[in-house]
Amino acid sequence: MTPSDRPATGTTRREPLTLSLPEQIAARISERIITGAYAPGRRVMEQEVSLEFAVSRGPVREALRLLERDGLVTILPRRGAQVTHLSIGEVREIFDIRAALNGLRDRAIAEDPRRDKLLPVLEEGVATLARLAQNPGAGDEYVETIFRLNRFLNEAGSNHRLSAILSSLALQTLRYSRLGLSTRERRLQSVGNWHRLVKAVREGNGPEEQRAAEQRVLDSRDAAISELEKQQPLLQ
Repeated sequence: MTPSDRPATGTTRREPLTLSLPEQIAARISERIITGAYAPGRRVMEQEVSLEFAVSRGPVREALRLLERDGLVTILPRRGAQVTHLSIGEVREIFDIRAALNGLRDRAIAEDPRRDKLLPVLEEGVATLARLAQNPGAGDEYVETIFRLNRFLNEAGSNHRLSAILSSLALQTLRYSRLGLSTRERRLQSVGNWHRLVKAVREGNGPEEQRAAEQRVLDSRDAAISELEKQQPLLQ
């Protein structure tokens, strides 16, 4: 399976045809939140969603709980669900956690005797990133390709608990990743880190793989914070 075989957004690792009704609804709403169609602070009304998808409120409530679990909405008593605001504090928290866990995941992959089977997919994916990074108008496609590559790496790992945690964190960080990879310069920097990943996997160099993985995430963290500071100079 290649990273392009699956959609870039969603709340589960399963194929779309196997999603439950609440998961399908959550996947549709999460895509709107991640792409900015639903702005931070927007209320997501149960009745409106029920009418749109022609379902009862039960599946909608469950979909909103899934979105809350992934950090995309907050459910407020007697007020319903609201799209979460972007926060510098949240960026620091979740990207620091993700950097450490990505490092563990990628080091294990580099040291896995079966890693040669992963290399063709990784090389193809990183070649795609290198091509997209040169195109100033391909920012969204670049971010989506990274999302798919990370999902591929999550599924390639043998630690299933770690994979589940990273899958959730990937969705939580996707809005920030879009910010942090919004310029061509940042995407070129990102490609360099992904080339380091491929080289370390090819050589079986676990420590280097771990360093490259951590640096990828920390670079995204710092770039996202920089963009948020420009947009919200008083945000703490």
